[in-house]
Amino acid sequence: MISERVHKIEVSPTMKVAAEAKKMKAEGINVIDLSVGEPDFPTPDNINEAAIKAIHDHQTRYTINSGTVELRKAIAKKLKEDNNLEYGINEIIVSSGAKQSIFNAIHTIVYNDDEVIIPAPYWVSYPEMVKLAHGTSVVVQTEEKNGFKLTQKQLEESITPKTRVVILCNPSNPTGAAYTEKELRGLAEVLEDKNLWILSDEIYEKLVYDDFKFFSFASISEKIKQKTIVVNGVSKSYAMTGWRIGYTAAPESVIKGIDKIQSHSTSNASSISQFATLEALTGPQDTVEMMRKEFEKRRNYFHEELSSINGISCNKPEGAFYLFPNVSSFFGKSFGDTTINNSLDFSMYLLQQAKIAAVPGSAFGSEGFIRFSYATSMENLQEAAVRIKAALAKLS
Repeated sequence: MISERVHKIEVSPTMKVAAEAKKMKAEGINVIDLSVGEPDFPTPDNINEAAIKAIHDHQTRYTINSGTVELRKAIAKKLKEDNNLEYGINEIIVSSGAKQSIFNAIHTIVYNDDEVIIPAPYWVSYPEMVKLAHGTSVVVQTEEKNGFKLTQKQLEESITPKTRVVILCNPSNPTGAAYTEKELRGLAEVLEDKNLWILSDEIYEKLVYDDFKFFSFASISEKIKQKTIVVNGVSKSYAMTGWRIGYTAAPESVIKGIDKIQSHSTSNASSISQFATLEALTGPQDTVEMMRKEFEKRRNYFHEELSSINGISCNKPEGAFYLFPNVSSFFGKSFGDTTINNSLDFSMYLLQQAKIAAVPGSAFGSEGFIRFSYATSMENLQEAAVRIKAALAKLS
């Protein structure tokens, strides 16, 4: 018998699309995969070398459950210098990826039908994690015309006596939307005197464009900081997705709870990955800027190409490496025996007719849209644009 808990959740839709794309590739089909959010750059050499040195130095045993002291000091230094946030090492914990950091945080503060406000479009795992913690997701649909950002009015109207957490993904997966300091301060006005937590997912912090200045929610005031849980990591900014290192900074009471949960699940994150992350945070940062600039070029190109297609509207995002165009004008159109009725049909049509893998907006709680990741080469994006235009031109 499988537990009821497992029956309540779904497999990540992004992984489903990626699996189908990989299957087609294995059959020799030339699929351009724009579905998974993973930098296509290699991990910088200095980080790799730090990991190799750690192996040769026999740093291959258990570390402290919450992460090495050296790494947590480096994280505290990063938060101070980049985000104007003061945290002691007892207010920081290192986990096996930002996904585990979020999972642990939700399980630490949510239980027994506590309500969690999740702006949509949302990262696919937020609602499933809330389910596993026996909480209730309150999904708030943001609007394309507002850049897919939660407004003060929407936030205020969503809060009830049962609200326990508000999740902010900034910059956003899947939309790439990033909140300005003014916008965040507006939300803070609503939350400042409320008895709840803010979970601020800042994994795409370094990937912002057009001179946009990232602002961490916890830095608004000491009062807001005391109710904010900051999650970040090295996967996106340093092309370290497979190294699986994320971290959480929060009041010590929350970190102690997360530490308990982690001690009975994975224990410490990989010791080798921790030494690699130490180098990532304290070593040269030039490769981060190189990747950011290249992502900005790709965003500009692919946004222009998608926006030139009749029937598609697409916000130009401030961050991350996704575009989230509105494709609802194609619903009801057909080619051959295929009729597009929703975003899943649209993404399957692109996969079959254009050999392009993308994720339907329904996976992110927003029907009518589709997510493209531009974390791939410019050559792939150029070919993808040609294929998408050709496939959509067939519809009538």
